[in-house]
Amino acid sequence: MDSKELFKRLERIENLLFVNKRALTFVEGCSYTGYKAKYMYQLTSKNLIPHFKPNNGAIFFDKNELDSYLLSNKKQSKKEINAKALEYTFKSKK
Repeated sequence: MDSKELFKRLERIENLLFVNKRALTFVEGCSYTGYKAKYMYQLTSKNLIPHFKPNNGAIFFDKNELDSYLLSNKKQSKKEINAKALEYTFKSKK
């Protein structure tokens, strides 16, 4: 095993370890969301993503809040839309 492959495996292990944490640092938050640092700074400066700045210092994220943010604005599938339309049709006929 060469050093590049070993480094990649170590990086994957580190990523798995931080997923068990509740409070994520800025760098971990970027890694967790897949967003670049510049974009995360824009989101935090505009208060578009929930974050914490204890003592107005470093930026931290709550993993559960990041999950909620990432899963917001769900787009329904055609199957879900059709099911709701069918349900609405049956309710309005009564």
